[in-house]
Amino acid sequence: MYRSHTCGELRPSHIGSTVTLAGWMQRSRDLGGMTFIDLRDRYGITQLAFNVEEDAAMADKANKLGREFVIQVTGTVVERSSKNKQIPTGEIEIIVTELTILNAAKLPPFTIEDNTDGGDEIRAQYRYLDLRRSPVQEKLRLRNRVALETRKYLDEQDFMDVETPYLIKSTPEGARDFVVPSRMNVGQFYALPQSPQTFKQLLMVSGFDRYYQIVKCFRDEDLRADRQPEFTQIDCEMAFVEQEDILQMFEGLIKHLFKTVRNVEFEGAFPRMTYAEASEKYGSDKPDIRFGMEFVDITSIAQGKGFSIFDESEAIIAINAEQCAVYTRKQLDTLTDWVRRPQIGAKGLIYLRVNEDGTFKSSVDKFYSEEELEKWAVAAKAKPGDLILVLSGELEKTRKQMNELRLHMGNELGLRNPNQFAPLWVLDFPLLEWDENSNRYHAMHHPFTSPKPEDMHLIQTDPGKVRANAYDLAMNGVELGGGSIRIHDRELQSRMFDLLGFSKEDAQAQFGFLMTAFEYGAPPHGGLAFGLDRLVATMGGSDSIRDYIAFPKNNNGRDVMIDAPSPLFDEQLKELGIKLTGE
Repeated sequence: MYRSHTCGELRPSHIGSTVTLAGWMQRSRDLGGMTFIDLRDRYGITQLAFNVEEDAAMADKANKLGREFVIQVTGTVVERSSKNKQIPTGEIEIIVTELTILNAAKLPPFTIEDNTDGGDEIRAQYRYLDLRRSPVQEKLRLRNRVALETRKYLDEQDFMDVETPYLIKSTPEGARDFVVPSRMNVGQFYALPQSPQTFKQLLMVSGFDRYYQIVKCFRDEDLRADRQPEFTQIDCEMAFVEQEDILQMFEGLIKHLFKTVRNVEFEGAFPRMTYAEASEKYGSDKPDIRFGMEFVDITSIAQGKGFSIFDESEAIIAINAEQCAVYTRKQLDTLTDWVRRPQIGAKGLIYLRVNEDGTFKSSVDKFYSEEELEKWAVAAKAKPGDLILVLSGELEKTRKQMNELRLHMGNELGLRNPNQFAPLWVLDFPLLEWDENSNRYHAMHHPFTSPKPEDMHLIQTDPGKVRANAYDLAMNGVELGGGSIRIHDRELQSRMFDLLGFSKEDAQAQFGFLMTAFEYGAPPHGGLAFGLDRLVATMGGSDSIRDYIAFPKNNNGRDVMIDAPSPLFDEQLKELGIKLTGE
Protein backbone atom coordinates (compact mmCIF):
# COMPACT_ATOMS: atom_id res chain seq x y z
CA MET A 1 0.00 0.00 0.00
CA TYR A 2 1.12 3.57 -0.63
CA ARG A 3 0.52 4.78 2.94
CA SER A 4 -0.22 3.44 6.39
CA HIS A 5 -1.32 6.83 7.73
CA THR A 6 -2.27 10.25 6.41
CA CYS A 7 -0.20 13.39 6.89
CA GLY A 8 -2.59 14.73 9.50
CA GLU A 9 -2.94 11.60 11.58
CA LEU A 10 0.24 11.00 13.60
CA ARG A 11 0.44 12.01 17.26
CA PRO A 12 2.81 11.36 20.20
CA SER A 13 1.02 8.05 20.76
CA HIS A 14 2.59 6.85 17.49
CA ILE A 15 6.18 7.50 18.64
CA GLY A 16 8.35 4.45 17.92
CA SER A 17 6.08 3.20 15.13
CA THR A 18 7.29 2.56 11.59
CA VAL A 19 4.94 4.29 9.19
CA THR A 20 4.57 4.95 5.46
CA LEU A 21 3.25 8.29 4.21
CA ALA A 22 2.57 9.65 0.74
CA GLY A 23 1.85 13.17 -0.40
CA TRP A 24 3.18 16.40 -1.88
CA MET A 25 6.37 18.17 -0.80
CA GLN A 26 5.25 21.59 0.33
CA ARG A 27 8.59 23.07 1.39
CA SER A 28 12.15 22.04 2.29
CA ARG A 29 14.65 23.51 4.78
CA ASP A 30 18.35 22.60 4.44
CA LEU A 31 20.08 23.39 7.76
CA GLY A 32 23.42 21.83 6.88
CA GLY A 33 23.52 18.73 9.04
CA MET A 34 19.75 18.28 8.86
CA THR A 35 17.15 18.63 6.13
CA PHE A 36 13.48 19.00 6.98
CA ILE A 37 10.60 18.54 4.53
CA ASP A 38 6.92 19.34 5.06
CA LEU A 39 4.86 16.56 3.47
CA ARG A 40 1.24 17.52 2.73
CA ASP A 41 -2.00 15.79 1.83
CA ARG A 42 -5.59 16.94 2.35
CA TYR A 43 -5.52 15.76 5.96
CA GLY A 44 -2.59 17.89 7.10
CA ILE A 45 1.20 18.27 7.19
CA THR A 46 3.88 16.02 8.70
CA GLN A 47 7.52 17.02 9.08
CA LEU A 48 10.11 14.63 7.63
CA ALA A 49 13.67 14.66 8.99
CA PHE A 50 16.88 13.65 7.16
CA ASN A 51 20.20 13.45 9.07
CA VAL A 52 23.32 13.90 6.92
CA GLU A 53 25.60 12.12 9.42
CA GLU A 54 23.35 9.08 9.76
CA ASP A 55 22.35 8.71 6.08
CA ALA A 56 24.12 11.13 3.74
CA ALA A 57 22.71 9.47 0.60
CA MET A 58 19.13 9.81 1.82
CA ALA A 59 19.69 13.45 2.82
CA ASP A 60 21.21 14.18 -0.58
CA LYS A 61 18.19 12.63 -2.29
CA ALA A 62 15.87 14.74 -0.16
CA ASN A 63 17.75 17.92 -1.06
CA LYS A 64 17.09 17.28 -4.75
CA LEU A 65 13.31 17.21 -4.34
CA GLY A 66 11.33 20.14 -5.71
CA ARG A 67 8.12 21.76 -4.56
CA GLU A 68 5.01 19.65 -5.25
CA PHE A 69 6.98 16.47 -5.98
CA VAL A 70 4.75 13.49 -5.12
CA ILE A 71 6.72 11.21 -2.82
CA GLN A 72 6.37 8.17 -0.61
CA VAL A 73 8.41 7.80 2.58
CA THR A 74 8.86 5.14 5.22
CA GLY A 75 10.40 5.88 8.59
CA THR A 76 10.12 5.97 12.35
CA VAL A 77 7.95 8.37 14.31
CA VAL A 78 10.01 10.32 16.88
CA GLU A 79 9.37 13.21 19.25
CA ARG A 80 10.08 16.53 17.66
CA SER A 81 12.68 18.62 19.50
CA SER A 82 11.33 21.96 18.24
CA LYS A 83 7.57 21.53 18.50
CA ASN A 84 5.05 23.38 16.32
CA LYS A 85 1.83 23.94 18.22
CA GLN A 86 0.18 25.51 15.14
CA ILE A 87 -0.46 22.09 13.55
CA PRO A 88 -1.94 18.88 15.03
CA THR A 89 1.14 16.83 14.06
CA GLY A 90 3.57 19.41 15.48
CA GLU A 91 4.85 17.25 18.33
CA ILE A 92 6.30 14.51 16.13
CA GLU A 93 8.40 14.04 13.00
CA ILE A 94 9.48 11.10 10.81
CA ILE A 95 13.11 9.94 10.57
CA VAL A 96 13.02 8.77 6.95
CA THR A 97 14.66 5.46 6.01
CA GLU A 98 13.09 5.02 2.54
CA LEU A 99 12.12 7.66 -0.03
CA THR A 100 10.47 7.04 -3.39
CA ILE A 101 9.67 9.72 -5.96
CA LEU A 102 6.22 8.82 -7.27
CA ASN A 103 6.07 11.78 -9.65
CA ALA A 104 8.29 14.79 -10.23
CA ALA A 105 6.63 18.20 -10.62
CA LYS A 106 7.29 21.43 -12.48
CA LEU A 107 7.73 24.50 -10.30
CA PRO A 108 4.14 25.70 -9.67
CA PRO A 109 3.16 29.19 -10.91
CA PHE A 110 2.33 30.30 -7.36
CA THR A 111 3.14 29.11 -3.86
CA ILE A 112 0.73 26.44 -2.67
CA GLU A 113 0.43 27.60 0.91
CA ASP A 114 -2.24 29.21 3.08
CA ASN A 115 -1.05 32.70 2.13
CA THR A 116 -0.31 32.34 -1.55
CA ASP A 117 1.34 34.86 -3.87
CA GLY A 118 -1.00 33.92 -6.73
CA GLY A 119 -3.60 36.38 -8.03
CA ASP A 120 -7.21 35.44 -8.82
CA GLU A 121 -6.66 34.91 -12.54
CA ILE A 122 -3.59 32.66 -12.27
CA ARG A 123 -5.18 30.61 -9.49
CA ALA A 124 -8.33 30.17 -11.59
CA GLN A 125 -6.24 29.03 -14.55
CA TYR A 126 -4.50 26.45 -12.35
CA ARG A 127 -7.49 25.70 -10.17
CA TYR A 128 -6.34 22.09 -9.62
CA LEU A 129 -3.27 23.52 -7.88
CA ASP A 130 -5.24 26.12 -5.93
CA LEU A 131 -7.43 23.29 -4.64
CA ARG A 132 -4.38 21.84 -2.87
CA ARG A 133 -4.27 24.84 -0.53
CA SER A 134 -5.64 24.22 2.95
CA PRO A 135 -8.00 27.27 3.10
CA VAL A 136 -9.69 26.23 -0.16
CA GLN A 137 -9.96 22.60 0.93
CA GLU A 138 -11.45 23.76 4.22
CA LYS A 139 -14.20 25.60 2.34
CA LEU A 140 -15.05 22.49 0.32
CA ARG A 141 -15.04 20.39 3.50
CA LEU A 142 -17.58 22.83 4.92
CA ARG A 143 -19.71 22.43 1.80
CA ASN A 144 -19.51 18.64 2.06
CA ARG A 145 -20.55 18.73 5.70
CA VAL A 146 -23.51 21.02 5.01
CA ALA A 147 -24.72 18.74 2.18
CA LEU A 148 -24.33 15.64 4.37
CA GLU A 149 -26.20 17.16 7.32
CA THR A 150 -28.92 18.43 4.97
CA ARG A 151 -29.51 14.91 3.72
CA LYS A 152 -29.57 13.57 7.27
CA TYR A 153 -32.15 16.11 8.44
CA LEU A 154 -34.44 15.75 5.43
CA ASP A 155 -34.24 11.97 5.52
CA GLU A 156 -35.27 12.00 9.18
CA GLN A 157 -38.26 14.17 8.17
CA ASP A 158 -39.37 11.57 5.59
CA PHE A 159 -38.26 13.54 2.53
CA MET A 160 -37.43 11.46 -0.52
CA ASP A 161 -34.50 12.28 -2.81
CA VAL A 162 -35.84 12.18 -6.38
CA GLU A 163 -33.79 13.17 -9.44
CA THR A 164 -35.36 15.34 -12.13
CA PRO A 165 -34.08 15.75 -15.72
CA TYR A 166 -31.50 18.28 -16.94
CA LEU A 167 -32.66 18.28 -20.57
CA ILE A 168 -36.05 19.98 -20.42
CA LYS A 169 -38.35 22.37 -22.25
CA SER A 170 -37.52 26.07 -22.36
CA THR A 171 -40.00 28.03 -20.22
CA PRO A 172 -39.94 31.65 -19.01
CA GLU A 173 -38.80 31.68 -15.37
CA GLY A 174 -37.04 35.03 -15.03
CA ALA A 175 -33.48 34.63 -16.31
CA ARG A 176 -32.40 33.51 -19.76
CA ASP A 177 -32.11 29.79 -20.43
CA PHE A 178 -29.01 27.90 -21.43
CA VAL A 179 -30.12 25.92 -24.49
CA VAL A 180 -28.85 22.61 -25.86
CA PRO A 181 -29.41 21.70 -29.54
CA SER A 182 -30.82 18.26 -30.31
CA ARG A 183 -29.04 16.18 -32.97
CA MET A 184 -31.93 13.72 -33.21
CA ASN A 185 -34.51 16.50 -33.57
CA VAL A 186 -32.73 18.96 -35.84
CA GLY A 187 -33.77 22.57 -35.32
CA GLN A 188 -35.13 21.90 -31.85
CA PHE A 189 -33.57 22.61 -28.48
CA TYR A 190 -33.59 21.48 -24.90
CA ALA A 191 -33.07 23.97 -22.09
CA LEU A 192 -31.08 23.39 -18.92
CA PRO A 193 -33.33 23.89 -15.87
CA GLN A 194 -33.27 27.19 -13.99
CA SER A 195 -34.85 25.11 -11.23
CA PRO A 196 -36.79 21.83 -11.07
CA GLN A 197 -39.94 23.88 -10.42
CA THR A 198 -42.54 22.16 -12.61
CA PHE A 199 -41.11 18.70 -11.97
CA LYS A 200 -41.32 19.00 -8.21
CA GLN A 201 -44.91 20.17 -8.55
CA LEU A 202 -45.61 17.14 -10.71
CA LEU A 203 -44.07 14.95 -8.01
CA MET A 204 -46.61 16.39 -5.58
CA VAL A 205 -49.39 15.47 -8.03
CA SER A 206 -47.79 12.00 -8.18
CA GLY A 207 -48.16 11.51 -4.44
CA PHE A 208 -44.53 12.03 -3.34
CA ASP A 209 -45.59 14.40 -0.59
CA ARG A 210 -42.05 15.21 0.62
CA TYR A 211 -39.42 15.63 -2.08
CA TYR A 212 -35.91 17.04 -1.99
CA GLN A 213 -32.90 17.18 -4.24
CA ILE A 214 -29.46 18.76 -4.02
CA VAL A 215 -29.46 19.76 -7.64
CA LYS A 216 -27.60 21.79 -10.26
CA CYS A 217 -29.49 24.74 -11.76
CA PHE A 218 -28.53 26.97 -14.69
CA ARG A 219 -29.27 30.65 -15.37
CA ASP A 220 -27.77 32.76 -18.12
CA GLU A 221 -27.64 36.04 -16.19
CA ASP A 222 -25.11 38.74 -15.33
CA LEU A 223 -22.64 37.43 -12.77
CA ARG A 224 -21.33 38.82 -9.48
CA ALA A 225 -19.73 37.55 -6.28
CA ASP A 226 -22.81 35.54 -5.21
CA ARG A 227 -23.88 34.31 -8.67
CA GLN A 228 -22.61 31.60 -10.98
CA PRO A 229 -24.13 30.41 -14.27
CA GLU A 230 -24.43 26.94 -12.75
CA PHE A 231 -25.26 26.75 -9.08
CA THR A 232 -26.62 24.25 -6.58
CA GLN A 233 -29.98 24.30 -4.82
CA ILE A 234 -31.30 22.40 -1.85
CA ASP A 235 -34.65 22.02 -3.56
CA CYS A 236 -37.66 20.92 -1.49
CA GLU A 237 -41.41 20.52 -1.91
CA MET A 238 -44.21 19.37 0.41
CA ALA A 239 -47.86 18.49 -0.15
CA PHE A 240 -50.83 19.12 2.17
CA VAL A 241 -49.11 22.06 3.83
CA GLU A 242 -49.66 25.74 4.48
CA GLN A 243 -47.03 28.47 4.71
CA GLU A 244 -46.47 27.99 8.45
CA ASP A 245 -45.68 24.28 7.98
CA ILE A 246 -42.93 25.13 5.51
CA LEU A 247 -41.43 27.92 7.63
CA GLN A 248 -41.24 25.61 10.65
CA MET A 249 -39.74 22.73 8.68
CA PHE A 250 -36.95 24.69 7.05
CA GLU A 251 -36.22 26.91 10.00
CA GLY A 252 -35.53 23.56 11.65
CA LEU A 253 -33.14 22.63 8.83
CA ILE A 254 -31.14 25.86 9.20
CA LYS A 255 -30.95 25.46 12.99
CA HIS A 256 -29.78 21.87 12.54
CA LEU A 257 -27.06 22.89 10.05
CA PHE A 258 -25.69 25.72 12.17
CA LYS A 259 -25.68 23.57 15.30
CA THR A 260 -24.03 20.50 13.77
CA VAL A 261 -21.64 22.27 11.39
CA ARG A 262 -20.77 25.57 13.12
CA ASN A 263 -21.85 24.82 16.71
CA VAL A 264 -24.04 27.94 16.57
CA GLU A 265 -27.44 27.80 18.28
CA PHE A 266 -30.31 30.17 17.50
CA GLU A 267 -32.57 31.02 20.41
CA GLY A 268 -36.28 30.92 19.74
CA ALA A 269 -38.05 31.43 16.43
CA PHE A 270 -36.46 33.39 13.61
CA PRO A 271 -37.77 36.97 13.40
CA ARG A 272 -40.24 37.78 10.61
CA MET A 273 -40.83 40.91 8.57
CA THR A 274 -43.12 41.74 5.68
CA TYR A 275 -41.67 42.76 2.34
CA ALA A 276 -43.26 46.21 2.75
CA GLU A 277 -41.63 46.70 6.16
CA ALA A 278 -38.23 45.50 4.91
CA SER A 279 -38.39 47.93 1.98
CA GLU A 280 -39.41 50.82 4.23
CA LYS A 281 -36.82 50.18 6.94
CA TYR A 282 -33.89 48.85 4.92
CA GLY A 283 -34.58 49.35 1.21
CA SER A 284 -33.96 45.64 0.65
CA ASP A 285 -35.88 42.38 0.59
CA LYS A 286 -32.88 40.71 2.25
CA PRO A 287 -31.89 43.14 5.00
CA ASP A 288 -28.84 42.68 7.20
CA ILE A 289 -30.27 43.04 10.71
CA ARG A 290 -26.97 42.55 12.56
CA PHE A 291 -26.86 46.31 13.06
CA GLY A 292 -29.23 49.28 13.18
CA MET A 293 -29.23 52.33 10.90
CA GLU A 294 -32.87 51.80 9.98
CA PHE A 295 -34.22 54.26 7.42
CA VAL A 296 -35.96 57.40 8.63
CA ASP A 297 -38.23 59.22 6.18
CA ILE A 298 -37.76 62.95 6.76
CA THR A 299 -39.57 64.09 3.61
CA SER A 300 -42.30 65.98 5.44
CA ILE A 301 -39.90 67.90 7.70
CA ALA A 302 -37.15 68.58 5.13
CA GLN A 303 -39.18 69.89 2.21
CA GLY A 304 -40.45 73.42 1.68
CA LYS A 305 -37.37 75.20 3.00
CA GLY A 306 -36.00 76.42 -0.33
CA PHE A 307 -33.51 73.59 -0.93
CA SER A 308 -34.54 72.64 -4.47
CA ILE A 309 -32.93 69.18 -4.49
CA PHE A 310 -35.13 68.13 -1.56
CA ASP A 311 -38.19 70.04 -2.73
CA GLU A 312 -38.15 68.21 -6.08
CA SER A 313 -37.66 64.75 -4.53
CA GLU A 314 -40.29 62.09 -4.04
CA ALA A 315 -38.53 60.84 -0.90
CA ILE A 316 -35.86 62.07 1.53
CA ILE A 317 -34.36 59.23 3.56
CA ALA A 318 -31.87 59.42 6.44
CA ILE A 319 -29.81 56.97 8.47
CA ASN A 320 -28.10 57.57 11.79
CA ALA A 321 -24.45 56.49 11.91
CA GLU A 322 -23.91 56.51 15.64
CA GLN A 323 -20.80 58.20 17.02
CA CYS A 324 -19.56 59.09 13.53
CA ALA A 325 -19.66 62.86 13.91
CA VAL A 326 -15.85 62.61 14.06
CA TYR A 327 -15.83 61.93 10.32
CA THR A 328 -13.64 64.56 8.66
CA ARG A 329 -14.65 66.60 5.63
CA LYS A 330 -12.32 64.41 3.55
CA GLN A 331 -14.07 61.25 4.77
CA LEU A 332 -17.46 62.77 3.98
CA ASP A 333 -16.28 63.76 0.50
CA THR A 334 -15.10 60.17 -0.02
CA LEU A 335 -18.56 58.91 1.00
CA THR A 336 -20.16 61.38 -1.41
CA ASP A 337 -17.95 60.14 -4.25
CA TRP A 338 -18.85 56.57 -3.29
CA VAL A 339 -22.64 57.10 -3.59
CA ARG A 340 -22.15 58.97 -6.88
CA ARG A 341 -20.51 55.96 -8.53
CA PRO A 342 -22.53 54.56 -11.48
CA GLN A 343 -23.18 51.35 -9.52
CA ILE A 344 -25.03 53.40 -6.86
CA GLY A 345 -26.25 56.35 -8.92
CA ALA A 346 -27.01 58.94 -6.22
CA LYS A 347 -26.68 62.60 -7.18
CA GLY A 348 -25.08 63.54 -3.88
CA LEU A 349 -25.01 63.06 -0.12
CA ILE A 350 -26.21 65.43 2.61
CA TYR A 351 -24.89 65.11 6.15
CA LEU A 352 -25.78 66.44 9.58
CA ARG A 353 -23.33 66.25 12.48
CA VAL A 354 -24.72 66.30 16.00
CA ASN A 355 -21.87 67.92 17.93
CA GLU A 356 -20.98 66.91 21.47
CA ASP A 357 -22.39 70.22 22.76
CA GLY A 358 -25.75 69.52 21.10
CA THR A 359 -25.28 71.97 18.23
CA PHE A 360 -25.55 70.96 14.57
CA LYS A 361 -23.32 71.20 11.53
CA SER A 362 -24.76 70.33 8.12
CA SER A 363 -23.85 70.62 4.46
CA VAL A 364 -27.15 72.51 3.99
CA ASP A 365 -26.83 74.94 6.90
CA LYS A 366 -27.83 77.95 4.81
CA PHE A 367 -31.25 76.43 4.04
CA TYR A 368 -32.14 75.17 7.52
CA SER A 369 -32.18 76.76 10.95
CA GLU A 370 -30.83 75.06 14.07
CA GLU A 371 -34.42 74.30 15.13
CA GLU A 372 -35.24 72.69 11.77
CA LEU A 373 -32.10 70.55 11.84
CA GLU A 374 -33.00 69.46 15.35
CA LYS A 375 -36.20 67.94 13.94
CA TRP A 376 -34.03 65.76 11.69
CA ALA A 377 -32.03 64.64 14.71
CA VAL A 378 -35.16 63.88 16.73
CA ALA A 379 -36.65 61.85 13.86
CA ALA A 380 -33.40 59.87 13.53
CA LYS A 381 -33.05 59.48 17.33
CA ALA A 382 -29.60 60.98 17.04
CA LYS A 383 -27.48 61.78 20.12
CA PRO A 384 -24.44 64.03 20.50
CA GLY A 385 -21.60 62.50 18.47
CA ASP A 386 -23.88 60.92 15.86
CA LEU A 387 -23.79 61.55 12.10
CA ILE A 388 -26.96 61.65 9.98
CA LEU A 389 -26.57 60.78 6.29
CA VAL A 390 -29.31 61.74 3.83
CA LEU A 391 -30.19 60.76 0.25
CA SER A 392 -33.13 61.95 -1.84
CA GLY A 393 -34.88 61.29 -5.15
CA GLU A 394 -37.43 58.79 -6.46
CA LEU A 395 -38.69 56.57 -3.64
CA GLU A 396 -37.64 53.11 -4.84
CA LYS A 397 -34.36 54.26 -6.31
CA THR A 398 -33.44 56.23 -3.16
CA ARG A 399 -34.26 53.24 -0.96
CA LYS A 400 -31.94 51.03 -3.00
CA GLN A 401 -29.16 53.63 -2.89
CA MET A 402 -29.53 54.07 0.86
CA ASN A 403 -29.44 50.31 1.33
CA GLU A 404 -26.05 50.26 -0.40
CA LEU A 405 -24.81 53.16 1.73
CA ARG A 406 -26.07 51.52 4.91
CA LEU A 407 -24.22 48.27 4.12
CA HIS A 408 -21.10 50.24 3.19
CA MET A 409 -21.20 52.07 6.54
CA GLY A 410 -21.75 48.75 8.30
CA ASN A 411 -18.57 47.45 6.70
CA GLU A 412 -16.59 50.62 7.46
CA LEU A 413 -17.62 50.59 11.11
CA GLY A 414 -17.02 46.85 11.60
CA LEU A 415 -20.68 46.16 12.31
CA ARG A 416 -20.99 43.21 9.92
CA ASN A 417 -19.22 40.52 11.91
CA PRO A 418 -18.91 37.44 9.61
CA ASN A 419 -19.13 35.16 12.65
CA GLN A 420 -22.46 36.63 13.78
CA PHE A 421 -25.54 35.23 12.06
CA ALA A 422 -28.88 37.02 11.93
CA PRO A 423 -31.65 35.08 10.12
CA LEU A 424 -34.86 36.78 9.03
CA TRP A 425 -37.98 35.52 7.28
CA VAL A 426 -39.31 38.05 4.77
CA LEU A 427 -42.99 37.45 3.99
CA ASP A 428 -45.88 38.81 1.91
CA PHE A 429 -44.04 39.71 -1.28
CA PRO A 430 -46.01 41.34 -4.08
CA LEU A 431 -47.34 38.69 -6.42
CA LEU A 432 -46.59 40.79 -9.49
CA GLU A 433 -44.30 43.63 -10.53
CA TRP A 434 -44.93 46.03 -13.39
CA ASP A 435 -42.30 46.21 -16.12
CA GLU A 436 -42.18 49.54 -17.97
CA ASN A 437 -40.30 48.12 -20.96
CA SER A 438 -42.74 45.32 -21.77
CA ASN A 439 -45.71 47.29 -20.39
CA ARG A 440 -47.09 44.32 -18.50
CA TYR A 441 -46.90 42.48 -15.20
CA HIS A 442 -44.22 39.92 -14.43
CA ALA A 443 -44.28 37.36 -11.64
CA MET A 444 -42.01 38.49 -8.80
CA HIS A 445 -41.16 34.88 -7.96
CA HIS A 446 -42.52 32.68 -10.76
CA PRO A 447 -45.88 32.06 -12.49
CA PHE A 448 -46.83 29.20 -10.14
CA THR A 449 -46.87 31.24 -6.91
CA SER A 450 -50.24 31.35 -5.19
CA PRO A 451 -51.83 34.67 -4.18
CA LYS A 452 -52.66 35.13 -0.53
CA PRO A 453 -56.28 33.96 -0.10
CA GLU A 454 -57.35 37.27 1.47
CA ASP A 455 -56.14 39.16 -1.64
CA MET A 456 -57.86 36.97 -4.24
CA HIS A 457 -60.60 39.56 -4.80
CA LEU A 458 -58.00 42.05 -6.09
CA ILE A 459 -56.68 39.86 -8.92
CA GLN A 460 -58.97 41.33 -11.56
CA THR A 461 -59.45 44.84 -10.16
CA ASP A 462 -56.05 45.79 -8.70
CA PRO A 463 -53.48 43.04 -9.41
CA GLY A 464 -50.53 45.21 -8.36
CA LYS A 465 -51.75 45.11 -4.75
CA VAL A 466 -52.06 41.31 -4.57
CA ARG A 467 -49.60 39.77 -2.14
CA ALA A 468 -47.97 36.42 -2.83
CA ASN A 469 -48.09 33.45 -0.52
CA ALA A 470 -44.29 33.62 -0.71
CA TYR A 471 -41.37 33.81 1.70
CA ASP A 472 -37.60 34.25 1.67
CA LEU A 473 -35.02 33.47 4.32
CA ALA A 474 -32.37 36.19 4.51
CA MET A 475 -29.24 36.16 6.62
CA ASN A 476 -26.57 38.85 6.95
CA GLY A 477 -27.83 40.68 3.87
CA VAL A 478 -27.92 37.54 1.71
CA GLU A 479 -30.98 35.73 0.37
CA LEU A 480 -30.32 32.14 1.42
CA GLY A 481 -33.47 30.77 -0.12
CA GLY A 482 -37.07 31.31 -0.91
CA GLY A 483 -40.27 29.65 -1.93
CA SER A 484 -44.02 29.85 -1.95
CA ILE A 485 -47.29 28.01 -1.66
CA ARG A 486 -48.05 26.97 -5.24
CA ILE A 487 -51.16 27.23 -7.34
CA HIS A 488 -52.67 23.76 -7.58
CA ASP A 489 -55.90 24.62 -9.39
CA ARG A 490 -56.07 24.75 -13.19
CA GLU A 491 -58.52 27.63 -13.28
CA LEU A 492 -56.45 29.86 -11.01
CA GLN A 493 -53.26 28.96 -12.88
CA SER A 494 -54.95 29.90 -16.14
CA ARG A 495 -55.99 33.27 -14.67
CA MET A 496 -52.40 33.84 -13.57
CA PHE A 497 -51.12 33.20 -17.10
CA ASP A 498 -53.69 35.69 -18.40
CA LEU A 499 -52.43 38.32 -15.95
CA LEU A 500 -48.85 37.72 -17.08
CA GLY A 501 -49.78 38.30 -20.72
CA PHE A 502 -49.68 34.70 -21.96
CA SER A 503 -52.03 33.89 -24.78
CA LYS A 504 -54.10 30.72 -24.33
CA GLU A 505 -51.99 29.10 -27.05
CA ASP A 506 -48.66 30.06 -25.45
CA ALA A 507 -49.77 28.91 -22.02
CA GLN A 508 -50.85 25.58 -23.43
CA ALA A 509 -47.70 25.14 -25.50
CA GLN A 510 -45.34 25.91 -22.61
CA PHE A 511 -47.22 24.59 -19.58
CA GLY A 512 -49.98 22.39 -20.93
CA PHE A 513 -48.49 19.31 -19.26
CA LEU A 514 -48.75 20.98 -15.83
CA MET A 515 -52.26 22.31 -16.44
CA THR A 516 -53.41 18.86 -17.49
CA ALA A 517 -51.80 17.31 -14.40
CA PHE A 518 -53.82 19.67 -12.19
CA GLU A 519 -56.99 18.11 -13.59
CA TYR A 520 -56.09 14.74 -12.09
CA GLY A 521 -56.23 15.63 -8.39
CA ALA A 522 -53.40 17.98 -7.48
CA PRO A 523 -52.96 18.41 -3.70
CA PRO A 524 -52.27 21.77 -2.03
CA HIS A 525 -48.50 22.08 -2.00
CA GLY A 526 -45.58 24.43 -1.55
CA GLY A 527 -41.86 24.43 -1.16
CA LEU A 528 -38.61 26.23 -0.73
CA ALA A 529 -35.15 26.15 -2.29
CA PHE A 530 -31.94 27.20 -0.58
CA GLY A 531 -28.91 28.23 -2.58
CA LEU A 532 -26.34 25.75 -1.28
CA ASP A 533 -23.41 27.86 -2.51
CA ARG A 534 -24.71 31.01 -0.75
CA LEU A 535 -25.65 29.12 2.40
CA VAL A 536 -22.18 27.59 2.72
CA ALA A 537 -20.42 30.89 1.92
CA THR A 538 -22.50 32.67 4.57
CA MET A 539 -21.72 29.96 7.11
CA GLY A 540 -18.05 30.38 6.19
CA GLY A 541 -18.22 34.16 6.67
CA SER A 542 -17.57 35.00 3.02
CA ASP A 543 -19.28 37.30 0.50
CA SER A 544 -18.12 35.27 -2.51
CA ILE A 545 -19.37 31.80 -3.39
CA ARG A 546 -16.52 30.96 -5.78
CA ASP A 547 -14.13 29.39 -3.29
CA TYR A 548 -16.95 27.12 -2.10
CA ILE A 549 -17.29 25.67 -5.62
CA ALA A 550 -14.62 23.26 -6.83
CA PHE A 551 -14.44 24.62 -10.39
CA PRO A 552 -16.16 28.04 -10.62
CA LYS A 553 -16.57 30.38 -13.60
CA ASN A 554 -15.29 33.96 -13.70
CA ASN A 555 -17.43 37.11 -14.09
CA ASN A 556 -17.64 36.53 -17.84
CA GLY A 557 -19.00 33.02 -17.33
CA ARG A 558 -15.72 31.46 -18.50
CA ASP A 559 -13.80 28.53 -17.08
CA VAL A 560 -10.28 29.78 -17.77
CA MET A 561 -8.80 26.45 -16.69
CA ILE A 562 -10.37 24.41 -19.50
CA ASP A 563 -10.99 27.47 -21.74
CA ALA A 564 -14.77 27.10 -21.96
CA PRO A 565 -17.01 28.06 -23.65
CA SER A 566 -15.24 27.39 -26.93
CA PRO A 567 -16.20 27.18 -30.62
CA LEU A 568 -17.53 23.99 -32.23
CA PHE A 569 -16.06 22.41 -35.34
CA ASP A 570 -17.97 23.00 -38.57
CA GLU A 571 -18.81 19.30 -38.72
CA GLN A 572 -20.49 19.48 -35.30
CA LEU A 573 -22.54 22.54 -36.29
CA LYS A 574 -23.61 20.86 -39.52
CA GLU A 575 -24.69 17.72 -37.68
CA LEU A 576 -26.79 19.88 -35.35
CA GLY A 577 -28.32 21.85 -38.22
CA ILE A 578 -26.88 25.12 -36.89
CA LYS A 579 -25.42 27.92 -39.00
CA LEU A 580 -23.63 30.81 -37.29
CA THR A 581 -24.42 34.33 -38.49
CA GLY A 582 -20.93 35.63 -37.79
CA GLU A 583 -22.27 38.46 -35.63
